[in-house]
Amino acid sequence: MSKHGRILVAMSGGVDSSVAAVMLHEQGYEVIGLTMKTWDYASSGGSSKETGCCSLDSINDARALAVGYGFPHYILDIRNEFGDFVIDNFVDEYLAGRTPNPCVLCNTHIKWEALLKRADKLDCEFIATGHYANIRLQDNGRYVISKGKDENKDQSYVLWGVSQRNLARTKFPLGSFSKPEIRQMAVDMGQLELAGKSESYEICFVPDNDYRSFLRHKVEDLDERVGPGNFVLTDGTIVGKHQGYPFYTIGQRKGLGIALGKPMFVTKIDPHTNTVVLGTADELEKKEAWVRNLNLVKYESIPEPIEAVTKIRYKDAGTESKIVQIGDHMKVSFDHMVSGIAPGQSAVFYEGNDLLGGGFLL
Repeated sequence: MSKHGRILVAMSGGVDSSVAAVMLHEQGYEVIGLTMKTWDYASSGGSSKETGCCSLDSINDARALAVGYGFPHYILDIRNEFGDFVIDNFVDEYLAGRTPNPCVLCNTHIKWEALLKRADKLDCEFIATGHYANIRLQDNGRYVISKGKDENKDQSYVLWGVSQRNLARTKFPLGSFSKPEIRQMAVDMGQLELAGKSESYEICFVPDNDYRSFLRHKVEDLDERVGPGNFVLTDGTIVGKHQGYPFYTIGQRKGLGIALGKPMFVTKIDPHTNTVVLGTADELEKKEAWVRNLNLVKYESIPEPIEAVTKIRYKDAGTESKIVQIGDHMKVSFDHMVSGIAPGQSAVFYEGNDLLGGGFLL
């Protein structure tokens, strides 16, 4: 019988989840490794070599590590659930003129649920992932996610949607380590190839980072359904033609195919009229935002305004703000103007290093 009990570890075949599994194994947990097959390369319509967490090489790397350390490893095929929810949502959001956040949806609705369902079948008390974040139980009985030690790798932003029920059974072994420290651990384990693995920052099911091609692949009549439309200025003046509104995102400057004598950005997308509004950098800025589909982490509710730092994208440094819950939405009042607020992206709220919660921008 193990010292700490049985734990199911999500293993992608990358250095982070692999070191997390070995770390827990060496701490005395009875580790079971699980690699989730979330998508297949053939269905993505990509043009580059298959890489990433769902490639055969990555699955084999995860299994080889588990075998080497003597703990079981399983492969779980969740392509149907993933495709029906995450990929369908990804397409639907672009067709609605918004910019989707698939990693958040995957964590919230697919990976954690799939892990815990299999954990129950395998009599595992806990699950673990290789995310760079921390978790603790506070005095009010709520589980709180906080930022990982490595500011450059902190992944708390994509975890705002995980429920309290699921956080209660979750461990993040890498939260108190930096990425260089994790790579060194892999070297010390004798896993030189693993330690040198490069990281992918693309969406896993769009491995060549060409979401426009992916949309065309998934929606075969997309160009017939959404043909060329008008580029307009804020006052409605037509200044050119675009390829179709789903192929543009708020804040986009490059690849517009139009020259107006000064830098212009996408400031608004209207799917109903197939119109893309262009404006100056100043016209991208706002001082207020509304957020839907809230999940609060640190507190059960935020009925009175409190000070928070709000991040509107993963690599955003965050902006000082006041947030208050109004019904099922959060009103965010920034201390100064913020550029590029994109409907569909996540707004995530922090109190110091602690994750207050988050939601999707309206």
